Amino acid sequence: MTNTGTAADDSTTANPTNTGDAAAPLTRRAAREAAERASRRPLARTASTPARTSSAPVARTQAPRSASTPVRAGSALGVAPTATPVAKPTAASRKRRFMAPVVLAVAAGMFGTMAVPAAFASTQPSTTAETAQQSLVAAQSQEFDVSAAAGVADTSRDGFDATSTATLTARADAERAKQVEAARAAAAAQYAYKGKTAKDYLASSTTNTATTTSSAASAATPVPAGTPFSLPAVVATAKQYIGTPYVFGGATPAGFDCSGYVMYVYAQYGINLAHSVPLQDQAGTTIPTSEAQPGDVVIFNNEAHDGFYMGNGMIMDAPKPGGAVSIRPIWTSDYHIVRFGI
Repeated sequence: MTNTGTAADDSTTANPTNTGDAAAPLTRRAAREAAERASRRPLARTASTPARTSSAPVARTQAPRSASTPVRAGSALGVAPTATPVAKPTAASRKRRFMAPVVLAVAAGMFGTMAVPAAFASTQPSTTAETAQQSLVAAQSQEFDVSAAAGVADTSRDGFDATSTATLTARADAERAKQVEAARAAAAAQYAYKGKTAKDYLASSTTNTATTTSSAASAATPVPAGTPFSLPAVVATAKQYIGTPYVFGGATPAGFDCSGYVMYVYAQYGINLAHSVPLQDQAGTTIPTSEAQPGDVVIFNNEAHDGFYMGNGMIMDAPKPGGAVSIRPIWTSDYHIVRFGI
């Protein structure tokens, strides 16, 4: 039997009848006071703080609880709360922690493999060439053999020389002039003409005056030597050869080209002209087109053709292969007028 009364309600006074290590069971009052004391303490405890234990073991039996008494977790039973467990590292976190330095090391290696050789590639060939050249100069290792035949070889200059453009142009013009003269000589030999040439008229010209023949007579016979020069007389003489066929290089009534026709007519009045359009242009005096008269000479600006001016925009000339001496309109304005005998 246990004692009841005041002594039984005091949890701090040991029961004199109990012996050994057996603890007195908790009463309702003792359980209520223990719950109140536990509510005044902080619930959270660290892992390092040991739980307080009573000197007497807690009874396994729990006092019946009333409806008015709140139950607090852990405090009513006198059990100390456990500490929050520390999370252990997972396999994924350990793998990430291991792979980070590996990725950085691989990236640094790739950068060094590609960037560093490219930076030194531009300087490598020149450095190698300079080193090789310096080695040759320092060692004096150049050696060669010269054949004995080289000493007796002909060292005379060849046929080439350094000339200016003007000299080459003059040579080409001279060669072209020779070819033209040869073609004209061949054309003159082809056409049989036994009359006077321009040279004959120039050689036999005198200062004696003579009466001019009529137009009908002059059409059948050349102008007599010593006929006074005048532009109308030149026109009358030039008209005698209308219908003469065009012959390249021709300068006689057997066949005319443009400059040969002008040369032959003016030679009959003692005026010596070259068989060339550019040279005839240089020999005459250029006059304004407004002052041109029949008998003056029309020179095309490209130095490719000439003929007698006949007034009113007309020209009398030896045109081209297949044509004949005729009077026709001037087909271009790219020309100028030259006068001879003044």
